[in-house]
Amino acid sequence: MIDEEITLKKLEVFLAFMRLHSLARVSEELGTSTVSIHRALHSLEEGLRCPLFRREGRNLAPLPAAYAFAKHAQRAVSETEEGVRKVRELAGFAGGRLKIGSLYSLTLRCIPQLLMGVKLRRPELQIDLTLGSNQELLRGLDEGRLDAIVIGLQAPLDDAQLLAVPLFEDRIHLAAPLGSPYAARAHVDLRDLQGEKFITLGGGFVTSDSFDHAFRQAGYTPETIMRVSDIFSLINLVSGGMGYSLLPGRVAEFSTRIQLIPLDAPYASHQTISLILSKSRERDPNLLALAAECRMYGKGQQLGRVEVGTR
Repeated sequence: MIDEEITLKKLEVFLAFMRLHSLARVSEELGTSTVSIHRALHSLEEGLRCPLFRREGRNLAPLPAAYAFAKHAQRAVSETEEGVRKVRELAGFAGGRLKIGSLYSLTLRCIPQLLMGVKLRRPELQIDLTLGSNQELLRGLDEGRLDAIVIGLQAPLDDAQLLAVPLFEDRIHLAAPLGSPYAARAHVDLRDLQGEKFITLGGGFVTSDSFDHAFRQAGYTPETIMRVSDIFSLINLVSGGMGYSLLPGRVAEFSTRIQLIPLDAPYASHQTISLILSKSRERDPNLLALAAECRMYGKGQQLGRVEVGTR
């Protein structure tokens, strides 16, 4: 049986002494007195029931037994530290790295502002950003490869294990090249576009879901000549006159070569941009910081809309 005098704290003191070979230096590194360091090493010897050091003046010299024990002590401490880290992660308390997933279309303003805010709150935090579709990001969250994601929701989240923090609502528009026949309209009836060619994102993107929803409301299936895998290619194809599309208002600043025209009310489609995270990790300090920034961003968006409405 392991004697009660052998503790992890004493093993840490022992390993520090084996590395520094000085009671004074260990005392300085650990922020405790040399008397406490000496007492910890002596009680460790008592717990092992064998000597680890011999006295050389006012210092201690390790015996061969100390070098042999150090290898096992290092493994014990390292394994315990790794176990603590993994348990904290499983319990929802992560370490110094935060893995966030986002839609490509949020990288102009929203995501940079959120990341800068989180870094101000937690300067030591390292952040990894992964971009992808709703489908890819939700899978990454489910598999534990991502800690949180910022995506668009076409409908309320239907998963009791996940928590959603809304940031803002985004309206779907007709995306047309400059100078199109619809350029002068204040809003468009999708039924007027029967016979036009369309380009959209592939499956798994929330904007693809919005596209399908709007045309279901219009009562027909549009002629879709191309599906692409990223929103930047889609914008470029629309601006080049390859076809029309339906895009959220947040992409307006990505290009001055397309025009976003509101849809008539019967075909209105909205996305709720939301932070999604596991409820089991909602107390994680890193995720609490991210959620706080998302709420602040959401309040800023609401205030901006109120100011615009009162002008």
